[in-house]
Amino acid sequence: MDTSMPNDPQFNEYYRKHLQYLKLAGLQPKTIEAYSRAIRRIGNYFDCRVENLTTDQLLDYFTD
Repeated sequence: MDTSMPNDPQFNEYYRKHLQYLKLAGLQPKTIEAYSRAIRRIGNYFDCRVENLTTDQLLDYFTD
């Protein structure tokens, strides 16, 4: 799976906010990295269009 940072400004903004929430939640750095890597994978899988994913799309992703 591709864990590189997608090159999409809107995705990057969502990703930055996601990192802020994780840090504010007090998670450990390794946990933040694991969660962030998962978001990058999902972003690459769905061509950076993560803001309106449906339950069915996520189900397909996790079973793929």
